[in-house]
Amino acid sequence: MPLVVVGVSVLILLFLMTRLKLNGFAALLLVAVGVALVQGIPVATIPDVLSEGIGGQIGDTMLVIGLGAMVGRVMGDSGAAQRIANKMLDAFGPRWVQVAMVVTSMLIGVTMFYEVAFIIIVPIAFTLVRVTGAKLLWIGLPMSITLSTMHSFLPPHPGPTAVAATFHASVGLTLVYGLFIAIPAGALIALAWPRLPFVKAMNPTIPTGLVSEHEFTDEEMPGMGWSLAVALFPVVLIAGASVTEMATSAESPFLHFVTFIGSAPIALLLTLLLAIWAFGPRIGRSLSDVSASCTSAAKAMAMILLVIGAGGAFKNVLVEGGISDHIKDTTDGWAISPLILAWLIAVILRIALGSATVAVVTASGVVLPLLAGSGIHPEMLVLAVSCGSIAFSHVNDPGFWLFKEYFNLSVIEAIKVRTTYTTVLAILGLGGVLAVEWALDVLSL
Repeated sequence: MPLVVVGVSVLILLFLMTRLKLNGFAALLLVAVGVALVQGIPVATIPDVLSEGIGGQIGDTMLVIGLGAMVGRVMGDSGAAQRIANKMLDAFGPRWVQVAMVVTSMLIGVTMFYEVAFIIIVPIAFTLVRVTGAKLLWIGLPMSITLSTMHSFLPPHPGPTAVAATFHASVGLTLVYGLFIAIPAGALIALAWPRLPFVKAMNPTIPTGLVSEHEFTDEEMPGMGWSLAVALFPVVLIAGASVTEMATSAESPFLHFVTFIGSAPIALLLTLLLAIWAFGPRIGRSLSDVSASCTSAAKAMAMILLVIGAGGAFKNVLVEGGISDHIKDTTDGWAISPLILAWLIAVILRIALGSATVAVVTASGVVLPLLAGSGIHPEMLVLAVSCGSIAFSHVNDPGFWLFKEYFNLSVIEAIKVRTTYTTVLAILGLGGVLAVEWALDVLSL
């Protein structure tokens, strides 16, 4: 019954948004209330459940998305994004621009959350679209697919790291094994998906207000050194914090400082201050011009944040309704390989709840008793759970709405593109896990 509720709620949501053209924010809240009532959540507590879901989601994303959008717009209005885009075109050429996006996304996405890396790279993708005249998905989709792969498959991202702790697996070995799977799988799908006929048929435009429409001359743009320094500044802070955390004692005062400046909101806030100085008074732009860029970005982000927040409310209602407990009870005792079981439970939870974090934590709890005596390397079990958690991203996943809004797609188009690529990545990931586990067993003989 709980899974039927999920399925029906998704169909109703699609009907409201595609047939009745209801705003995504209102449609998500309306469906969330209906699911809460059907699942027996007390009427008096429904507003609190919705608020908790919105608050939890917005709390996680508003600072990152808001500050990231401001940094991107300041870079766009100053010509810095165009400078980086032009340099990428010079290095790779228009023919290989997708490869450039994949390589850039892999390097940045290894240590950065999907949302953070997405917000940092997307202004460059938008600028490349404008400069080359290519379709938005032709350039933007390889970036998103690669970042999804890095975020879901590899520590130090939150899902794999949390599962590694549960299984007492080595984070370092998990990262090494995961790279053998993530790099080929991510690159294959990132380069193949934009070439599929149903994707090539879509031609969305860049959302208004997120990128400068002005095409700069070489004299108007800031130097490559400063442009690249601002773009990479948050990457260095966040990646540095992750590496330091793995290599330093938890009691170290130095670690606390590095963790503080390496947290995504603080790193992006410091980057915004650097961007304002580097691309404002230093090159002759007034502070009012830079402030106008920030304001324009904030206005463009308002509806995106509302929709993402409502997606968090929908997700929270599903969690509070006990659907994860139902799935856990149903799958308990299934007599299949722990690797496949871990992956499958994560997939089912991902479909039902939309939350990759809930999926990996619950799946790891179910599979943990099977690890002892199974002979399976715990790092491979971590990767099996993590790969499963990327599957079937759809309307109950707040990341789905970020993807949809930034690429200016309809709900149906976003399902066709994102739901399919995340599912194929999960399947390829499982295949890679089974192959690496087999290879490790052979080498240990």
